[in-house]
Amino acid sequence: MAEAAFFNDPDYPVPGHGKVWLATTRDGASLRFASWRPTVKPVRGTVVLVQGRAEFIERYSETAAELRRRGFHVLTFDWRGQGGSQRFVRRLRKGHVGRLRHYEADLALAMAEMQAKFPPPYFILAHSMGAALCLDAARRDRLPVSRMVAIAPMLGLTMVRYPVAASRLASILYWLGFGRAFVPGGGETAIATKPFEGNRLTGDPVRYARNSRLSAEARHLSIGDPTIAWVRNAFRLMGRLNAPSAALEVKVPTLVIAAGRDPVVSTPAIERFAARLKTGGALVLPEARHEILMENDAIRARFWAAFDAFIPGEDRALPDSASEQGERGLMQRLAAGGDDAPAPGGAAAVP
Repeated sequence: MAEAAFFNDPDYPVPGHGKVWLATTRDGASLRFASWRPTVKPVRGTVVLVQGRAEFIERYSETAAELRRRGFHVLTFDWRGQGGSQRFVRRLRKGHVGRLRHYEADLALAMAEMQAKFPPPYFILAHSMGAALCLDAARRDRLPVSRMVAIAPMLGLTMVRYPVAASRLASILYWLGFGRAFVPGGGETAIATKPFEGNRLTGDPVRYARNSRLSAEARHLSIGDPTIAWVRNAFRLMGRLNAPSAALEVKVPTLVIAAGRDPVVSTPAIERFAARLKTGGALVLPEARHEILMENDAIRARFWAAFDAFIPGEDRALPDSASEQGERGLMQRLAAGGDDAPAPGGAAAVP
């Protein structure tokens, strides 16, 4: 059952004065939401923080605090099947979703909550699976935000050696009735609780240990490996986004930030996608692993410099009537403002 409460780790507390609640999607799933007010003025708008697979709200406490200090309201939520949101399998630590449209309903509810309860302008900060889902929504005009930062979007899976064969196998097993089964060799151990050495997520041992402890203590929020159905849906989503026209259809100005040492998702696939964006750009952080927001301070400083250059407050928000040329011109001015800002239509590596 979904649970509307924070899990508070005394060594990594949730930011104060937060609100947590449950809301229901159009297809009846109960999702856990959380929000915080900014801690400084002027208020610069609202950032919706969108997680990746197997994550939950409390893992992003540090990021939420940093956004609040920048003058933003922060809204975030747990996808169905993970965190404090409703799960649809008996073994609750399976990473399962039945259909791609279920995630689409989750994101639609988040956008509705954003517009109903929080002040504009609206921005997205999304990671991995969440970033891919947001890019897909943006290309179909279902993301009513001014700008988006997509971190390590799931456009290809580096850890899958033969993706075409894996996709076909997942589809066959799904139609044979094994959609709710773990992937072959999968189990209930959360990835963040595995040893630091050789981990795919971060090079920062302190933040990794913090997240590992949190996942171990909050077992009711963490999940293990994905199911066959999740894998099938992931390949369907990546197939949509790797179509030649997909990036061209994204009208939301987007900064894509990739990790140079990402062993989870494909950085070359991310760069190819970003190069086709009409209004956006890419930035590669060469030393980063998959979870850039959980990386060491030097890498995170470069990330936040790019974020601050790209995400404007209300006084610099793009007007609704801005032309594509005007948006590109603003991107170029931002890029000219510092070494860490994105270059439009391409990728820049930050040393």
